[in-house]
Amino acid sequence: MKLLRVGPPGSERPCVMGPGDRVLDLSSLTTDIDGAFLAGGGVDRVRTALAEGTLPEAEPYERVGAPVARPGKVVCIGLNYSDHAEETGAAIPAEPVVFMKASNTVVGPDDEVLVPRLSVKTDYEVELAVVLGGTARYLSSPEEAAGLIAGYAISNDVSEREFQNERGGQWDKGKSCETFNPLGPWLVTPDEVGDPQALGLRLWVNGEQRQNGNTKNQIFGVHHVIWYLSQFMVLDPGDVVNTGTPAGVALGRGPQAYLREGDVVEVEVDGLGRQRQRMGQA
Repeated sequence: MKLLRVGPPGSERPCVMGPGDRVLDLSSLTTDIDGAFLAGGGVDRVRTALAEGTLPEAEPYERVGAPVARPGKVVCIGLNYSDHAEETGAAIPAEPVVFMKASNTVVGPDDEVLVPRLSVKTDYEVELAVVLGGTARYLSSPEEAAGLIAGYAISNDVSEREFQNERGGQWDKGKSCETFNPLGPWLVTPDEVGDPQALGLRLWVNGEQRQNGNTKNQIFGVHHVIWYLSQFMVLDPGDVVNTGTPAGVALGRGPQAYLREGDVVEVEVDGLGRQRQRMGQA
């Protein structure tokens, strides 16, 4: 199942992709696709309505928003692909590297992304995002994490490398600039995704392919990451976890080629759709 939200920012309507790729309106079932919906049996209600054929087609729309509304947290895993760690000169981590990203960075998959004022090192990162459908607290094993995942989505973990690495403090200031987390277009349920450790990830800038990786090369797999995080924080329904990026980011290229106003970034992950962002200037 592919869940999505369509409409202007702040006024998105909950929808689902129906037979024949028709976009069907879920407003009769829920006011939004959020943590309460995901934890409260919302996905099962949608399955029932799809089977009964009772959902109306969505009204025309011009924009697809992020597929989950108002995540309480965006938790990120750094250096989770060995080739990315190598290209940035970092050691392979013994445990997941964890940092937070402001939740208001989340925007739609095709929304404009703003290069911050004074930025000279705005970078891109294609990632597999996990959206929680249940509460993860002190999980006993990675296997327990599987039942708490509502679905998967594409995330572009946009980063400002000078802010992140050269301005003191921790990584968050280079990760939390406005518009720095395009998400979607869909939230795809685990039954449709299959093995989360067998997904290709790709990214292009102005038509040039920059990243081409696969989640099979993650150092710490999806279920391990959710289990691990639950030992240090409570993950709530609707929270988003970005699981790391493969090699090819601007930081690791020679010469480095950071994003500037007017650049076009395209991102895709197997089975999860495609994003397209034009870079603007804050």
